[in-house]
Amino acid sequence: MWKDFFYFTKTERQGIIVLVVLILGAFATPKLFTLFVHPKEMDAAEQKRFEKELNEFISSLEETRPHRKPADTSFRSSPKRETRLTVFDPNTADSMTFLSLGLPSWMAKNILRYRSKQGRFHRPEDFRKIYGLTEEQYKTLLPYIQIEKSSEPEETRDTVQLLTAQSTQRDTIFKYQPGTVISLNSADTTELKKIPGIGSVIARKIVNYRKRLGAFCRIEQLQEIQLKAEKLRPWFSIDAGQIHRINLNKASLERMTYHPYINFYQAKVIVEYRKKKGSIKSLKQLSLYEEFTPADLERLEPYVCCDL
Repeated sequence: MWKDFFYFTKTERQGIIVLVVLILGAFATPKLFTLFVHPKEMDAAEQKRFEKELNEFISSLEETRPHRKPADTSFRSSPKRETRLTVFDPNTADSMTFLSLGLPSWMAKNILRYRSKQGRFHRPEDFRKIYGLTEEQYKTLLPYIQIEKSSEPEETRDTVQLLTAQSTQRDTIFKYQPGTVISLNSADTTELKKIPGIGSVIARKIVNYRKRLGAFCRIEQLQEIQLKAEKLRPWFSIDAGQIHRINLNKASLERMTYHPYINFYQAKVIVEYRKKKGSIKSLKQLSLYEEFTPADLERLEPYVCCDL
């Protein structure tokens, strides 16, 4: 009877074999996964550690060669301009000279524009008229400003040094005796030439500058045209009542820039002020603008008025 219990047909035997194979496979799969999959995961972890160590090694090599990175960055960046304070003549220096002195490019253009419109610099103090030039920059450059005599007009050959010498002109001109005093604001060139040491060139310079000023208010103003005021002081008297004042509320831009004490940028400030804020009542209203220094306003005061 037990034979009947364990008797299986061919189909049943095949099914039992398949079932046993499946059961054995279910138990064997985890072990097979451990044998094949886990080593691969271990290899990946090892690979990551290797890459990390490699990167650290490369970084350590870069640290031992720090000069390469600055060299690359300096190649990409523009070189810093070196400031060199040297003697220069503002009448002949080019833009590269002004840049080497530490001035920005826009200020170098202002200097060249000033020379083209206002003429030349007669003395180092004239350099402070440049638009945008700070007081600190002016004081730094002042010791290096040297206006060459060779760049002066030919007229400078006739100087007040002739005051101590006798006239060598062929045509004898009558000269005043010491103690003679004439009016500096009304004398013409003929009368000026009667002062010992003053020739035609110096006489014309005095008259032309007097015309631009609107008359002299101090003997010291003769120094502004390279004359020695102290030597000429005994010959002249000054009547301040002859000064022709500029009306700041009506004068044109051209009229104001004709005056030696008003540059183009200062005149432009005055015109813009009149357009935006109305009439000017006092020079103190201009003191708020950087174009006007206290010294500028002080020497300008006798030559302007604010009539409406």
